[in-house]
Amino acid sequence: MNYTLHQLEVFLKIAELQSVTKASEALYLTQPAVSIQLKKFQEQFKIPLFEVVGRRIYITEFGLEVAAAASKIMEEVKAIDYKALSYQGELAGKLKIAIVSTAKYVMPYFISDFINENRGIDLVMKVTNKASVIKALENNEVDFAMVSTIPKKLKINRIELMPNQLYMVGGKDYKLKNAYLSKSEFQNLPLIFREQGSATRLAMEKFIESKKIPTYKKMELMSNEALKQAVISGLGFSIMPLIGIKNAITYGDLQIIPVKGLPIVTNWNLIWLSSKNMTTIAKSLINYINEHKDDIINKHFSWLDQYK
Repeated sequence: MNYTLHQLEVFLKIAELQSVTKASEALYLTQPAVSIQLKKFQEQFKIPLFEVVGRRIYITEFGLEVAAAASKIMEEVKAIDYKALSYQGELAGKLKIAIVSTAKYVMPYFISDFINENRGIDLVMKVTNKASVIKALENNEVDFAMVSTIPKKLKINRIELMPNQLYMVGGKDYKLKNAYLSKSEFQNLPLIFREQGSATRLAMEKFIESKKIPTYKKMELMSNEALKQAVISGLGFSIMPLIGIKNAITYGDLQIIPVKGLPIVTNWNLIWLSSKNMTTIAKSLINYINEHKDDIINKHFSWLDQYK
């Protein structure tokens, strides 16, 4: 048999995604190129690796076993690459970070130059809600987490990155009667919340509770983007992090509605377990962010100052 590492990689991705088209997109290859490699790989075996039914591809039992073996081989190849780079004095290995969904507007700016300067680092960044992020950190599944609310039950170290401001927002057609939204106006607004476990939802609920404002209608959406589009469409109102709605406000699709007591201001934090045995990559990232944090904020987030 003379199959190549490239063919193993292609077949493994097809087995993972159950689609030649999706595999080609994930590997940044043309669909015909992926199909050719799959055909050449299949020719190495007398037993079918896959079946095509209609327009769908199904991996056979034998194909699944080959895919499992291919996964182990590719991991070993990656380990060799890491070791080669390490012997050359370069950082090499995986960096795993879990972030809350709204942090996707922040975290990439703090690590992009670091990742680009160290080509041997493979970044795995999980974007989910606060509860899942904290669970991943607690289970030692990640090196770092980015949150706006510090978990009380875990012993952690942290770098405070930058403020997180949350405002009441509505669609462009809403007409405010006075300088600030009155309590009676507030309680008549159809409110849209993030899902349970979201730090944004928790902050919104705490604010409403502190003001003792009854709400007549609640809706719940699973992502910040979905919530933003719902508010733009006029479906309701919400308290949202400013960091994720810059363009919508700039283009006039959303408006900030003045409410006494807002904005809610928390802080974005990069956190890690105090007990964690940090890798060289993790230690290097900590040093990098501590050294460049202010420059990154001034370069990418100075626009936030106009809303203070």
